[in-house]
Amino acid sequence: MAALQPEPEDRRRAFVIGAGIAGLAAATRLAEQGIAVTLYEAAGQAGGRCRSYYDPALDQTIDNGNHLVLSGNKAVHRYLRRIEPSGRLTGPGRAFFPFTDLKTGARWILKLNRSPLPWWLAARGRRVPGTSARDYLPYAKLMFAGRKAHIADVVPIKGAVWNQLMRPFLLAALNTDPETASAQLAGQVIRESLARGGYACRPRIATPNLSSVFIDPALSFLERKGAKVELGKRLRTLVFGPSAVLALEFPDVTIPLNPRDMVVLAVPPFVAKEFLPHLTVPTEFRAIVNGHFRFPAPKGAPPILGVINGTAEWIFSFEDRISVTVSGADAIVDRDREELARLLWRDVTAALRINDDLPRWQIVKEKRATFAATPEQDMKRPSTKTACRNLFLAGDWTDTGLPATLEGAVRSGEAAAVLALKRLTL
Repeated sequence: MAALQPEPEDRRRAFVIGAGIAGLAAATRLAEQGIAVTLYEAAGQAGGRCRSYYDPALDQTIDNGNHLVLSGNKAVHRYLRRIEPSGRLTGPGRAFFPFTDLKTGARWILKLNRSPLPWWLAARGRRVPGTSARDYLPYAKLMFAGRKAHIADVVPIKGAVWNQLMRPFLLAALNTDPETASAQLAGQVIRESLARGGYACRPRIATPNLSSVFIDPALSFLERKGAKVELGKRLRTLVFGPSAVLALEFPDVTIPLNPRDMVVLAVPPFVAKEFLPHLTVPTEFRAIVNGHFRFPAPKGAPPILGVINGTAEWIFSFEDRISVTVSGADAIVDRDREELARLLWRDVTAALRINDDLPRWQIVKEKRATFAATPEQDMKRPSTKTACRNLFLAGDWTDTGLPATLEGAVRSGEAAAVLALKRLTL
């Protein structure tokens, strides 16, 4: 195996392992500060679970899954401003969330006012039908829940507010059955969204696709900054000394590190565990199923539609396709793909009032999409720092205080970069 010669010790370098959103956030933050960055990714493309690709079954470019961003996701928007996206996030100017109940046929729109003062609760036409303002008050207790508490320990898990708003909202945010999920993580989501008012809750969707907004501009940014990006390059092992990583070992080369070199490990938790056997990481995961249909959205279809009492949970309408997301999908993830396509399309036709047969489709399954956002698994999340002075962790599974979201992934990458920069300035 070839071994490279060490670089001069006064050169500030950082090696980022993993080119998902967390790794890209770390790499771009470091490169922005003039650090010589090398980014390695085992897969043939960057993006991790936030990527787009050409699908021959549909003969079009699709996203592997649907990622909803809110206007109040500060880290995500900071990342996008940094990389100067060629694509854009689109969405309504106000916080409107349409819903449909496939069982009853009811339709309504949740309309939040812009300010944190929730006067929308006092307007019957803005809240869930059949509810009163006082029905929402108990859910404020989630913002003060302890880390060991389950949602069911803190708030009522029945009634119209729960079934038609809080449960679908929290299931999407936590990707875990809310009844068993962490009350503290749920509370943090509420604190950064609903509690901040409609100005922070305006929905935003990557247009035309995820890669054009989150990935391709980041790679171009790194290229402009002189960073190296190596795709299809899988790290074999980390070579440790008493208190630091001494080298990165790949199948074809070993890269020795200088005392000032920093390493950010931005890989899934089960991969990080292979490199760091003593690391405590989440061990339970939840699935997501996405269905993509080559069918132009009907005129007037909302960009995002919440579905109650269906298999589909959220329907995303695009000019050239309709996409469906099912969170916490462990119960259906192993079902036949065509069966899933027909099941989801049935919900789409009912929700969007379409009278057409099943079009060309694609089902994308992520069995280990996120860690299970239960109190027990949340307490297994490690911090960014490690026992090695030059090694930092990044990923939505690290202890960000948020569930596994794009916002959490970006924050983790930025946190790792900030710590690495502090080490480099010592």
